[in-house]
Amino acid sequence: MASLTVAAPAQADVQLCEQWGSAIQDKYVVQNNRWGTSATQCIETTGSGFRIVRADGSVPTNGPPKSYPSIFIGCHYTNCSPGSPLPAQISTIGRLNSSISYTYTGDSIYNASYDIWLDPTPKRDGVNKTEIMIWFNRVGPIQPIGRPVGTATVGGRSWEIWTGNNGGNDVISFVAPAAIGSWSFDVMDFVDQAISHGLANASWYLTSVQAGFEPWQNGTGLAVNSFSAAVENGSENPPPTCKVAYTTNTWSGGFTADVTISPTSPVNGWSLAFTLPPGQTITNAWNATVTPATGAVTARPVDHNASIPPNGSRSFGFQGTYTGAFTRPTTFTLNGTPCTVT
Repeated sequence: MASLTVAAPAQADVQLCEQWGSAIQDKYVVQNNRWGTSATQCIETTGSGFRIVRADGSVPTNGPPKSYPSIFIGCHYTNCSPGSPLPAQISTIGRLNSSISYTYTGDSIYNASYDIWLDPTPKRDGVNKTEIMIWFNRVGPIQPIGRPVGTATVGGRSWEIWTGNNGGNDVISFVAPAAIGSWSFDVMDFVDQAISHGLANASWYLTSVQAGFEPWQNGTGLAVNSFSAAVENGSENPPPTCKVAYTTNTWSGGFTADVTISPTSPVNGWSLAFTLPPGQTITNAWNATVTPATGAVTARPVDHNASIPPNGSRSFGFQGTYTGAFTRPTTFTLNGTPCTVT
């Protein structure tokens, strides 16, 4: 995605026609997400969901859809919902209770899809490694990615299961045998299915959940009437706490920093967030990627140090420049959990 347009906090009936246009709605984000066509698509927020009010163009039904207008909680291509509890490590989530209500039309080709995104790291940008799709409805000659691999009962309902890869990520799809207009369920039931199929594990992260439509033809009149999602932490698996050692060496206008992370419990895929004092700029880093170069930055692991074992630690460093008096960052968070600074 090349750009992202974020509107001001939305009231009812805010219309979005920009390709990547989005608006805040309570603790969720509504997004137009017209990624597969240049034809116009417009959606309106409705206070508790959204509706498609214009959906021009069409794409072949044997290929990908033309868009995925949706409402979500979590992080999607750097766009994060306000105060989001996601990304969260799967092992720390007790339940993720969600409710959804749809309005369907009969003159379009589309699916009504609920998406769950999983990744080995607490990813807030780009494509996740595994996508779970729940097809609440399917209208027209379309099918999920991959091939059918069987059936299962999940959340007390029967589903046809498909698995495949779209060239960017693995996909497991659960297809309802008949249209479901509304449902309340635990998202983690489907995450457990992905784990049982070898497409994730409990040390991975759930980065976002989304509900909307994938239209191939038309789509006007389709609506998410309401959407909610609430994360409950599992008390038996609390988020890790940590210590951070921050050691610096300075000279006139320049400095190096060596950082050691020591969590109290194992971590698979870490993200350390902190804010550089004004006037400091990172010029290069080692054993981690640290972005952006100034202000609020996030350090993420390279391939060889992504996991931290029990009672273990990982270190990285960076070099930078500074102006004025040199000071150190005062707060650090590991995967969203505050750390003690030593």
